[in-house]
Formats: sequence, C-alpha cells, structure tokens
Amino acid sequence: MHFSATIDYAADVETVATMLADPRYVARKAAATGALGSREEVVRDGEAFTVTSRLKMPTTMVPAKFRALVGETIEVVLIEAWAAPAADGSRSSTFSLDIHGVPVRVSGTQHLAPSGAGTTETYHGDVKASIPLFGRPIEQAAVNTVEKVVDVERRVALEYLATP
Repeated sequence: MHFSATIDYAADVETVATMLADPRYVARKAAATGALGSREEVVRDGEAFTVTSRLKMPTTMVPAKFRALVGETIEVVLIEAWAAPAADGSRSSTFSLDIHGVPVRVSGTQHLAPSGAGTTETYHGDVKASIPLFGRPIEQAAVNTVEKVVDVERRVALEYLATP
C-alpha cells in the first residue's frame, strides 16, 4: 500500500539536513514517537549521512486484534540513507523500516527541496505485509501509523528549528 506525506520547514535545505543528521534531534524524535527505549547512530560519509534508529515500541500502534501475536513491545529499526546535496542543494534519501518479528516492510524515499518559504520534505513509500488474509488491514494500520509518525516528526522538527 502506497503512502506519501509532506512537511514544510521555514529553513533552508542545508539547515534541515543538518537537523536530520543531529543525534540530539533523532533522539528527540524517537522519544516523541512514544519509544520505550532507543539507540540512534549517525554515520557520515563526506556530505552524505545515514541515520539508524533502533526503537523499542509499545504495541499500541498494532491493531488490538493482532497484539497477541507480537507481545507487549516490538523492535523497530529505521534506516535513512541521505545522499550528498545535488547541484541545486536538494537532497534525497532512501529509507527502510523493519519491525522485528512482524512480516511487514516499509520502504521508500525522502526528498528535501528548496521552496518559497524554505524547504519542503516529501515522503513516498510502500507498506507490504506478507500475511495471508490479514495483509491489507495490517498494511492500512501501518500506513496510519506512518502518518502519525510524520506528524510527530513535523512537530519535533518545527520545535527544534525554532530553538536557537
């Protein structure tokens, strides 16, 4: 199932990229998602960077009828691999989200581009659940969760950027 989302920032692309690669921002974002615990790692390769977030999440994001299948917590690994800036200053990434023990895969792309008011970040991705009979409702629940996480990221990012 496909999803897309957009976040607008009142900052230039370089400032937004710097925020996305800041371990303090990544930790704030993890805490704001409701993670019970997290480990964040940022690895730089020149101007490119990869952010890996390992989260221990409550199963409240899992539809109630499926919670018994996953236990009280789930381990989630999010990897965002950001390329160096393009000639126009824009940046692109690929991302993947793996939920350990659950046959659901989330993957896609992110793009930072200059806009009239600063920077626009766009997400495009797909959720695939390989569970016979229940795949579609689980995919829909995962898309709903992704939308909530993007809302959290928007809130945390705007607060981060507003703090000098």
